[in-house]
Amino acid sequence: MSKQLKSDIEFFVIMKIKEKRELAKLSQSDLAAKLDVSNGFIGQVESPKHPAKFNLNHINKLAEIFNCSPKDFLPDKAL
Repeated sequence: MSKQLKSDIEFFVIMKIKEKRELAKLSQSDLAAKLDVSNGFIGQVESPKHPAKFNLNHINKLAEIFNCSPKDFLPDKAL
């Protein structure tokens, strides 16, 4: 049995943020600069093969960057 590196809820949030990043036409490097993280961090988070994840401080800052609510990154119902 293989262990997932990211839970369903973590993967959902990551994909929502990736979708907003792409709609805003931001590269991973662009978003990394705005979020004040290393250039490779966004790619690591978006990769299902890497354990890196956004934390709540990242989520809050991303909501500022995308001019939305942090809850916009969450599903309507529990996964």
